[in-house]
This record gives sequence, structure tokens and C-alpha cells, in this order.
Amino acid sequence: MPQFPGTMMDEPLLLSAIVTRAEQLFRNQVIVSYGADGHSSEIDCATLMRRVRKLASALSTLGIKEGDRVATFAWNTQEHLELYLAAPCIGAVIHPLNIRLHADELAFIINDAEDSVVVVESDLSDRLPALPDGVRRIVIGRSATALEADDLDYETFVDSGDEDFEFPRFPESAACTMCYTGGTTGRPKGVVYTHRSTMLHTVLESLPDFYGICESDVVVPFVPMFHANAWGLPYATLLAGGRLVLPGPLTAPEAMAAVLSEQRATVSAGVPTIWHGMGELDQLPDLSSLRMVVAGGAPLTAALLKRFDELDIPMVQGFGMTEANPLVAVGRVPHRSTASGQALMDLRLSQGRPMPLVDVRVDDSMGGELQVRGSTITGEYFRRPPGTESQFTEDGWLRTGDVAEISDEGVIRIVDRTKDMIKSGGEWIPSAELENAIGEHPLVREVTVIARPDDRWGERPVAYVTATSSAPVSVNEIADYLADRVPRWWIPEDVVVIDTIPRTSVGKFDKKRLRDEHNDR
Repeated sequence: MPQFPGTMMDEPLLLSAIVTRAEQLFRNQVIVSYGADGHSSEIDCATLMRRVRKLASALSTLGIKEGDRVATFAWNTQEHLELYLAAPCIGAVIHPLNIRLHADELAFIINDAEDSVVVVESDLSDRLPALPDGVRRIVIGRSATALEADDLDYETFVDSGDEDFEFPRFPESAACTMCYTGGTTGRPKGVVYTHRSTMLHTVLESLPDFYGICESDVVVPFVPMFHANAWGLPYATLLAGGRLVLPGPLTAPEAMAAVLSEQRATVSAGVPTIWHGMGELDQLPDLSSLRMVVAGGAPLTAALLKRFDELDIPMVQGFGMTEANPLVAVGRVPHRSTASGQALMDLRLSQGRPMPLVDVRVDDSMGGELQVRGSTITGEYFRRPPGTESQFTEDGWLRTGDVAEISDEGVIRIVDRTKDMIKSGGEWIPSAELENAIGEHPLVREVTVIARPDDRWGERPVAYVTATSSAPVSVNEIADYLADRVPRWWIPEDVVVIDTIPRTSVGKFDKKRLRDEHNDR
């Protein structure tokens, strides 16, 4: 006990608060969900939360208890949202599985997490590996006659529950969500969010200088719900009472634009690739309602930012990681900044200032690595896999693996990944800065840079680019363009033009695959 205790109630921060608040304050607010055919359905909060309580009741009756993992294998849909709320509200742990992973990786993750039940959309069931003995499967969207012997039908399962079910109380330190990292090396690693960390994250990302989610917003997260909780946007929108629009599997540029226009969206979020596609459409519908589009999961390029400026669609960069619940910072320009011209563009391309309660530092002894700690940062990985202790410093900071600078205004600027720095002739070449410079070329759509071994220099950069049109872009054009933009030794002798740059399951450029392919040439 403290020597002089406070008088405030010790109420735990639990995700059930989102449900009860929606029931009390936003009963008539609507949640919209799209199917693969482009048609949408609506449900009001009062009805949705009754279904959430019935689902929570049914899971409890099935034997799901506090700490049990409830895996999902689904798009951004109403049913997925119901599970996002119901499982944590009974003390279970929601575990969204990445539908883009190979079956072997999925099998490893399901076994490592020790999932008790997997809820899968029927259209995705053929991607799901065989489940371990004793793991039940609940199927969304399949008729009862098409279910396999031990399957449960989702709607029948929900209907079996009690809409007056009371959520239990438990410590706010209890786990609520499990996400696995999508790195390009080694096995995926589990990160377990708590109710406290998630509720704090939900409130913090809604602050005005970050995403500023409010009741008048119409939020469309194209970022998948299996990608670090869709960056927290479903929870933030429900807590604020905004209108949440779940786009299902719709990520084609034309479909995205149609959803945003039809719903008069104010906020949307996704990886840069999907925004590139939408920005290249010859004609766009009315998108004047958008006040913010978030690009995250991969670096924002100047070319993409300038294109959205031309379209008069405000774009910001969101910077985070699975280990951070996931948001760390948002690339907004500080209010008192006097930057203009290129300096202003550099600020907009930065990772921005960190959220409150997230501490950041640059460790020069580790090559300028960015390190973070705070109430929304993991302190270890699930099961503490061998070797992961090195991801944390002795004084308790998480090592991000990013090389960064922090300005006097507290703005974070990622220079490179520690493992992606290129050492050529004894000098370091930051691949991220070189990528940014190449990415401003008018014929370059996307770019990533890797290192290749070189007998003379040790390593030399190789640029992989996709073109904005059928017009070819050559090594000489890139070299001429870079001549007065970067140091001479940064300029790559190899520029490889490809149709698409390979990506990981969470949308990041797959540099490991490119290195392997380049070495095999």
C-alpha cells in the first residue's frame, strides 16, 4: 500500500466498457458490412451488442474460459467484429489469423498459440490447415447441410446464447488479444495485448493530434482486422460512437473508391499499395468527405503523398508495430512548425511524434537504433522463444530494429532498418533514404533497395522498381536523377524493373525473397 493512498475507484480498464457504452449511448448508430459481391448490410449498435452478448454466452457454454484462445480466419465483417468484442469480454483471448499466410505457417501459429476454437468464413475454409485434435471449428456463412461432421454453424451458435448474459469482471492485466509478428526472418512470434494496454491505445489514438476519431466520423478500415487489430480502428470507432464501415474482401481500387464515396467516409486506413492503386484510377467518385487517409505498414513515399495532394485527399503516415498494440506515432506536422517547401514535405514523410505514454529514444551505441517503452509496448514475446531476449535492452526498452533520428520537436524520422543498411567501401548507405530519393522519380511507382555482395566495395545497392506507366525507366535515368540528390557512392549500378515487388503477408516489401532471388541469378 502507498503511504498516502488516493481515493479514486479502482475500476479495471476492460473492453466490455466499449460494449456497455455503445449500448447506452449509441444504440441507433449503424455498423455497415460489405460482402464480396459489393452489396452492404447494416445493423444498429443495439442489435449488434445483443448478438455480442449472445455470442459471449455461447462461447462460455462451449467451455471457453478465461485465457483460452479464440482464433478467427476472416475478412473485416460484422461477424468478425462480434468476435472481437465477445471473446475478450468473457476473459478469452481473440487471436486473428492472417489469411494470407502459407498453410505451414498457419499450422505453426495455431499450435504455438494453442487455440481452443477457430472461427472461419466458409469462403476461406479451404485455406485453413487441418486443426489439432480437440480444436473446434465454427463456420460463418455455410448452410447446415454443407458443414463437416464436427463443425458448428455460426448463426446457430450465436442464437443458442443468452442476450442478457452478464460479462465477468477480471483484472485489467488479463490478456485480450494475440497477434503474431509478420517478419521476413525466422518464425512468427506471438505478442499478447492486455485489456489495459488495448483500452489505453484506443483512447490515445483517438486524441486530436493523432487519429482524432469522434462520433461524427465514418471510418473505413481497409487494413485487415488480422493485421494488428486493424490498427485499433474498430475499437476506437465504437468507443467514440462513430459509424464503422467494414469492407469485407473489397480491396480493388474501384471497389475501395466506391465504398468510400457511397458511405461518405471521413477516415480510412490501409497499406500504401492499395492507395497507390486507387490514386492511379483515371476517374474517381466524389471523395470530398475524407478528412484523413492513413497509410501504414510500409513507408509512405513522396510520390504517393504528392498524388493524394493533387486529389485533395489528406494523407498521413501511421507508424507502428505489432509489439506496440500497434500505433507508436503519426506523421502529422507539429502545430508550431514553420517548415515550408522540402522541409515541410520531409516532415510529412516522417513517422511523426509518439503517442502520449510511449517513450522513445535513439541508442547511438546500437548504431542509432530507435527504442521504445510504455504501457502499450510488449515486454516480451509469447513463450519467450530462444534468442528473443536480445530484442529487449537490459533497462527494459524494446529494440525496434529501425535506425532513426529524433528532432528537437520530438519528430521521429526512420533512416533505415538496422539489417537493411548497406556498407559500401566502408561507408553506410541507408536504403530507406535511397528508396525515398528514387521514389520521387516521376516514372517510379514503387521502389525497394537491397544490398548485393561486391568483391571491391563489400556491398552495393540494387534498386527494384515498378514503373508508373509502360514507359521504361533505365539505370542511366535513375543515375542522372539522383546525381544532385544523394552522395555519389549511393547511386546504384543495378536497377531492376519488375511488374510487382513481392510482399510479406502483412504488405511489407519482402527484401529477403529479393535477396535470395538476386543471389540465385
